[in-house]
Amino acid sequence: MVKSNILINKNFLINRFLGWFFVTTLVAFMINNILHLAFDIPFAINFFTELDYLSIVSISIYIIAFGLSLFIALKNLNKSYVWDANLLHRFNLYFIRSCFWSVFLIGSIDVIIAFMRVEEVSNMIFNDDLVRALKKPSFVCTFIHIPLVFISFIIGYFSKTLGFTWLALMIVCAELIIVITRFVFSYEQSFMGDLVRYWYAALFLFASAYTLFEDGHVRVDVFYTNLKDKTKSFVNAAGSIFLGISTCIAILFVGFNGKQSIINSPILNFEITQTGSVGMFVKYQLAAFLGVFAISMLVQFVSYYFSSLSKMNELKES
Repeated sequence: MVKSNILINKNFLINRFLGWFFVTTLVAFMINNILHLAFDIPFAINFFTELDYLSIVSISIYIIAFGLSLFIALKNLNKSYVWDANLLHRFNLYFIRSCFWSVFLIGSIDVIIAFMRVEEVSNMIFNDDLVRALKKPSFVCTFIHIPLVFISFIIGYFSKTLGFTWLALMIVCAELIIVITRFVFSYEQSFMGDLVRYWYAALFLFASAYTLFEDGHVRVDVFYTNLKDKTKSFVNAAGSIFLGISTCIAILFVGFNGKQSIINSPILNFEITQTGSVGMFVKYQLAAFLGVFAISMLVQFVSYYFSSLSKMNELKES
């Protein structure tokens, strides 16, 4: 009986440590990415490939992440896996909710700014310096978009809606406005299509993690339906790690691998569409959406991993 309890506690420790290790390593990776972009702190791998001793900073952050995941596993050893799953899911709800408010505020304000640029309305309202500044992506993105992102995370803390339904409705309304203005008033501008694509991309990439929580993703089912409930839980737990989390890690590693990577580069350069100042200045955010997708999905896969382990334990006890 004592050996059985020791074995159970050991399994709880290993499984919980593994799940939280993915989360804390994700945080460490993103911190290192920011340090690399802002202060040219080399990645941890540079210590082994180029003997760059400054990369010890990055290594130290990963060591802290390892210790933190071990601390969480030891401190909450007597808690159910449901606690871990719910905690991570609640964080994801806040993260995705804040991202929704971000694209709502930025999309609404940026499309107004784009309209004023195209129709030269800003010339009648603002002084010449501000008019010229509003034509520069670096100014709009730095002094308008970034503050709106911080405001969105504050609103997301107090708000209780995920916003997927509203975002879908806004996409329909934006597309309807394009149809009306094109065929009734013979008026159409690039920023109108940019807004639809901006919100459309956000809807699908931000809602993916919540869809996973609701088990709404398409499952290629060959053997799964006929499996026992315990085996299904095992498949879900193993699949979360070897298929789901590994895919998210690949996206993050490729997307944030240096200043010229496919996510970092557009963000650093505030990349815009080829239409220039007649369109919205949000193309760089479409690259960031891939990062949001990978981060939210990784956290949700870890939550799904803990939920599957909890179901396995319930079936063992029943």
